[in-house]
Amino acid sequence: MKIAVTSKAFAANEPLVTLLKQSFPDCKFNTTGKLLNDEQLVEFAKDCDGMILALENIDDDVLRQLPNLKAIAKYGVGLDNVDQSACKLNNVALLWTAGVNKGSVAEMALGFMLMLKRQLWGGANLLAQGNWKKDGGQSLYHSTVGIIGLGNIGKEVVRLLAPFDCRILVNDIEYDEAFIEQHKLNKVSKKELVSQADIITLHTPLTDKTTYLIDDDVLECCKNDALILNTARGGLIDEKALKRALLEKRIGGAAIDVYEQEPPTDLAFLEIDNLITTPHIGGNSAQAVYAMGESSIVNLRNYFENSSNDTL
Repeated sequence: MKIAVTSKAFAANEPLVTLLKQSFPDCKFNTTGKLLNDEQLVEFAKDCDGMILALENIDDDVLRQLPNLKAIAKYGVGLDNVDQSACKLNNVALLWTAGVNKGSVAEMALGFMLMLKRQLWGGANLLAQGNWKKDGGQSLYHSTVGIIGLGNIGKEVVRLLAPFDCRILVNDIEYDEAFIEQHKLNKVSKKELVSQADIITLHTPLTDKTTYLIDDDVLECCKNDALILNTARGGLIDEKALKRALLEKRIGGAAIDVYEQEPPTDLAFLEIDNLITTPHIGGNSAQAVYAMGESSIVNLRNYFENSSNDTL
């Protein structure tokens, strides 16, 4: 079987490349350092049986041009770039492992909370400019944290917050009631959450229903010192609305790792002093990178081994 690897991080990780070749000696890697557009993706994977996919778009038009493709293993957990109906229509198996990078993303969310609450980010930037301003901010202890999306990552954030004795508000379309009870969480509406929370952290997939989950109307409901974090998907926040709210000091600050367009081009947005920005690295700790790659390899190997057995 020939495998195409679109993930730049995977291609640059020598242990993962070695591990893949042990199971699939015939493989090729995206070494361009860039995200492949539809045309480039088709050209890259046109003769391949399997694919390890990162953020490239997969839809019916792409799949119809890849008649040899039998399986796609998702590198990571987000599936918003994959048309799952198109995969079924074209008999392409979609393989993925939920929660494989949850620890990496959750600890970044916790880091953002501490950096913003304690003025670590702002203080460090001021000192680098020669400005000695002693502002210790506020403690994370006993804060009210609102978590929108209580899936694998949202739950991990809850676990990491346990020592800080926070009041935790949660909002989702469905709930793990046992987990809610175990951790004494408060189920609330989205409006209640954004109006009460000191910190709002997003952990939902990007869908038609969650696009611009945070917009002008929501930002108007927030406390004037509220902090907003997004380590999930860029389209969850209307960046223009967030930019206005930050510049007008209608919220306390924000931290985002993901963007509507990646890489982002609005430098005036990125330079706002009460905004922390990072280049989509939430799920990219060294351990998470390896775990995601290993999972995709195992999923492909199991799929093709089972397919082979079914034909015997």
